Amino acid sequence: MKLFPAIDIIEGCAVRLVKGDYAQKTVYSKQPVAVAKGFAKAGATYLHLVDLEGAKDGGTPNLEIIREIVKESGLLVEVGGGIRSEGTIQTYLEAGVFRVILGTAAVGNPDFLKDMVVKYGERIAVGVDIKDGMVAVKGWTELSQESCFDFCEKLEKIGVKTIICTDISKDGLLAGTNLALYRDLSEKFRVDIVASGGVTTLADVEQLQKMGLYGAILGKALYTGNIDLKKAIDMTKEERL
Repeated sequence: MKLFPAIDIIEGCAVRLVKGDYAQKTVYSKQPVAVAKGFAKAGATYLHLVDLEGAKDGGTPNLEIIREIVKESGLLVEVGGGIRSEGTIQTYLEAGVFRVILGTAAVGNPDFLKDMVVKYGERIAVGVDIKDGMVAVKGWTELSQESCFDFCEKLEKIGVKTIICTDISKDGLLAGTNLALYRDLSEKFRVDIVASGGVTTLADVEQLQKMGLYGAILGKALYTGNIDLKKAIDMTKEERL
């Protein structure tokens, strides 16, 4: 299983939110490039980056920081947050990002998603953010009319290869992840599922791996010390051998 340590960025700082609430923000570092380098030193291959300002308002306000993280860390970086046009996709890919994550645009404009999947293939992932069984959009500030499972079915038919699925109710609480949700998703769909939200302990990582999940995003638990990244990476490597 692939592990994706996460950096959420607001105003050039590495932050974490609680349940996606911008009012419940903790700044963990004013040097996200150094944070990314630390993840690389611990043995990470991948990095999950979210521009939280972009997620809410669109645009690429933290592009220069993201470009620097790609260049300095040597990690394979995926980026989400406000990617709603092909121009923004191209901007990030040209900055060296290996995969971009569509969220609001994938829900609101399926034709755009289809075109981008045809054009960019596996470099397009979709973030499915779930609140009360429905898909949330615009930085989790609004609920769409799409249920989680109906939307994932559409994504599979379109040809999306990777779905990053976040249970918002678990995010940032350090109270465990929604194992039942990820089990259902992995059984129903033949796409790469990445678990996100509430992955709190090495036991959570182990359970997700046993399900055969493609990946897991590690967020707040890394910043609080609940999960040691090197141990998590070593554990998932050992399981693969």
